[in-house]
Amino acid sequence: MTVAVVLLTTAFVTVVALLAAACAGKLARMDNASYPTALTRAATTFVAVITLAAVVAGTLVALLT
Repeated sequence: MTVAVVLLTTAFVTVVALLAAACAGKLARMDNASYPTALTRAATTFVAVITLAAVVAGTLVALLT
């Protein structure tokens, strides 16, 4: 049961990070940014979402144990 929850949570966080990155890239392109700039903004957003999820998970583990 625990493995399933971890895998589903990981998949959910990855999908949310990809969607946020895609939105950031699209908004950058709509703002007339070049493709490399839009890709950089999308990558930065992806990394930020993954980092935030890791920090939240670490905090929850520390609080619950």
